[in-house]
Amino acid sequence: MKAQLEELIAKISSGCLAEDEIARIADEAAQAYADPAAFLAANPDVNYDDEFPIPLGEWVVVGSLPDTVLFQADSYEELFQRITESFGPQVQFVLKPKQLAKTEPLKALNRIQVQLSALSPETGGYVLVDFSEPLDDELQAVLVYASDLPRVMELAVEVGIYAAPALEALQAEQAGE
Repeated sequence: MKAQLEELIAKISSGCLAEDEIARIADEAAQAYADPAAFLAANPDVNYDDEFPIPLGEWVVVGSLPDTVLFQADSYEELFQRITESFGPQVQFVLKPKQLAKTEPLKALNRIQVQLSALSPETGGYVLVDFSEPLDDELQAVLVYASDLPRVMELAVEVGIYAAPALEALQAEQAGE
């Protein structure tokens, strides 16, 4: 499982994490998945509760990802603000977060995805992917290169972490209402 976690973390971090950091997170998460009680005993500072809706290993992965990799927010405007900040001032976005303020969720997410698809043309752009179970925020997502999306989805299934392209997930959710 460690190798799968390492590959998944590497792909969702899109170059934002060093290899040694990816290996450390994957190692800790694999230990937490394998023996939660032993992991918690060895790491008393870990603030995990059995009431959480995700396994300890997944919690270790999610909790270890920096805010340049895992984006958490309560609105699409706030989510897009965090994404644009992660790219820094050298990347100019046509879409501005405030333009999403009064937009319904599906339209806002569609606009965000169109903007992200235009970045990094050599990898097919980015896809916003819902990742894991949000604990404190309404929205929780990572950016994945479009060319890596099929493998990320396979890896997520293999390790048991929920992942779905955000736009498709919201479209399916609204179609099912």
